[in-house]
Formats: sequence, structure tokens, C-alpha cells
Amino acid sequence: MRLIKLGNSETQLIKKCLKGDRKSQRALYDQFSSKMLGVCRRYVRSQYDAEEVLSNGFIKVFNNLSYYRSEGSFEGWIRKIMVREALNFLRSEKAFFEETEDSSLEFMAPVEEQRDLEVQDLLQLIDELPTGYRTVFNLFAIEGYSHQEIAQELAISEGTSKSQLNKARKMLQVRMNELEYEQI
Repeated sequence: MRLIKLGNSETQLIKKCLKGDRKSQRALYDQFSSKMLGVCRRYVRSQYDAEEVLSNGFIKVFNNLSYYRSEGSFEGWIRKIMVREALNFLRSEKAFFEETEDSSLEFMAPVEEQRDLEVQDLLQLIDELPTGYRTVFNLFAIEGYSHQEIAQELAISEGTSKSQLNKARKMLQVRMNELEYEQI
């Protein structure tokens, strides 16, 4: 897609969008859609469903644009909407989380070996995680949510959030080791 350059700052683009200017809305969509599709795709396995989440997310962006207060980055504001929309999609699909209240689970120590995996390989491994593991991993490791925030957002306990993250990390480590062994 071709990005329409309006020669205006982000603030001017937002103002024009608020006035219903279709070219500005298209420019805003074109500017952020590919990045936000990547965000949606990290949570939702199917490309078709991720595109649906993206569309619904942008509807919310445009419907709620008047609530953006220029506090923090605009891209971050859109990202938050997309993450919430992806989580809503997972809820509607009844993607369940494995409830675990095992306080003995601790986070794994970082692996000190050099990893030769490409970013695309790692994204593929994350995509293969079970829904609960993948969702918590994305929220914690990529979006920067705390376990308390994840628990509130997903209506699970903090212990379940920690457990899901720990299991995701273990599963990723096993799969990374398998991939490296296959490359030898």
C-alpha cells in the first residue's frame, strides 16, 4: 500500500481524522496497519482472524480517537487497543488458560549459550505455543505488562500468569534446543 503523505504532523492528522476526513483516516490506517497486524498476529494464530481483529481494532481507534490525550506515543495508544481487541477475540473463541497455583514455580535462569535463531524462527516458535502460554508470554515479554496487569486483563490469578509464562519459557527453550540440534 502507498502511504499518503499529507505533509502534516501526527497531531494534524489526528485532527483531520476527528473531522471525518477520509484521506486522513486512510493515511493513519496505512501508517500503522502493517505494524498492528503483526501485533494482532502474535496473539491470534490465523491470518484471517488477525485481519478481523485489526479491522475491529481500527474501528475502535477511529471511534475513540477523541479520547486520545497526547500522553505517551500515539502508536502505543493504538497498540494497546489492538492488544485488547486480540484478547477480546480470544475470549470470544473461549481460549482457556490452564489454571495453576503452584507458588514453587520460579522463572528460569537466562540461557548463556549463543543462539543462532533468526527473529522469524523465534516468532514461529512463539506462535506454536498453546494459547494461554502465548498470550501471557506476549503480554509480559513483548508488551511489558506486569503479572498483576495480566491477571486483571485476563481474569486469572497472578500465580496463573507466572505459571503460564514459566511454562512458555520452558517450552520455547526446549524447542530452541531442538531447532539448534537439527541445524547441526
